[in-house]
Amino acid sequence: MRFPLTEDEEAFRASVRDFCARALPPSLKEKVEAGVDLDRADYVGWQQTLGAGGLLCGAWPKSHGGKGWSALQSYLFDEECSLAGAPWLLPFGVNYLGPVLCEFGSEEQKRRYLPGILDATAFWCQGYSEPDAGSDLASLKTRAVRDGNHFVGTGRKIWTTMAHWADGIFCLVRTWAEGKPQAGISFLLIDLKAPGVTVRPIVSMEGRHHLNEVLFEEVRVPVADLVGEENAGWGIAKFLLGNERLLVAEIGKQKRTLRLIREGLDHLRDRGAPLSASPWVRERLAELDARLMALEWTALGIVRAADSGAPSPASVSMLKIRGSELEQALTEFAMEVLGPAGLHYDPHLKPGNANPVELRRNGVIARLLAARATSIYGGSNEIQRTIVARALLGV
Repeated sequence: MRFPLTEDEEAFRASVRDFCARALPPSLKEKVEAGVDLDRADYVGWQQTLGAGGLLCGAWPKSHGGKGWSALQSYLFDEECSLAGAPWLLPFGVNYLGPVLCEFGSEEQKRRYLPGILDATAFWCQGYSEPDAGSDLASLKTRAVRDGNHFVGTGRKIWTTMAHWADGIFCLVRTWAEGKPQAGISFLLIDLKAPGVTVRPIVSMEGRHHLNEVLFEEVRVPVADLVGEENAGWGIAKFLLGNERLLVAEIGKQKRTLRLIREGLDHLRDRGAPLSASPWVRERLAELDARLMALEWTALGIVRAADSGAPSPASVSMLKIRGSELEQALTEFAMEVLGPAGLHYDPHLKPGNANPVELRRNGVIARLLAARATSIYGGSNEIQRTIVARALLGV
């Protein structure tokens, strides 16, 4: 049973599907579906392909180079790309900074920074979390002191995805220490090649390097790179998080994972019989399928509502909770299916030094380990439950 879409929405979905079928290189699809660790060129190359096809920044306003997609169109685009086996669309420039600049940036900032995001020649990362301010962003301590035409920044960001590849970082910094914590935060754009910036790798539990620690030691940032008003960054941060969390359930990615599990079952045996025929496997598949369908309908309902007005924070938080829990359940089931075959793992296995079966088995383990973070990043599930409780119970 499918969620009801209009003829135009179905046509849009089909156009994205057709584009991916034509433009996604088979070798890249193979790497994504095998769970191989991708490099910078893989991500950037795909984004440039999307850009050449006019699909990279479709959700932006037409006045800034986008196509003015609805929230539902953005959802369908994300789902079809995932189902096709495309790489994760790095959201930092396209979905986070770009919309922020369209809404809050100066004309000079738009002229300077938007073109590089549109053609995927500029690589951005996000500087939000800190050692003592993860989901509690109001507690951040990285500070920026005004000194003439510059801010002088000092502090530390952590869990910064892809910072080792990035050209710039958009940061929340403290520019005022008085009053409520949220009132003294500003939104700065910082060149990662500026003197005083150090990027240190953090290897995550799946043995891969995509996270980083970023240190700022008396880094001079031009006042021209302050987005919006000084001390008004909290409102910008909430705007950005609204864009981030609306697609956080990643339905297309979950569907792809479930499909890959089913395909993998065709090659596994239990006492000589196909594992796919085992009652416990069929029961778990049915359960996961039902959970995914329920999540999909919930997500589509919230996205549809977003086109009529901002969705409630509670509904988006609920989506994040259920989406992360389902991703973890899917990867745990995949590991159960592998059994003893899942004991060996090489984080650096790639096509050319392993056969396809080894690659996919290895990818299952990588996904399981990486999925442990889904209930933490983007605001931990504990924080999301607090948001839901406050909205529904008035506590």
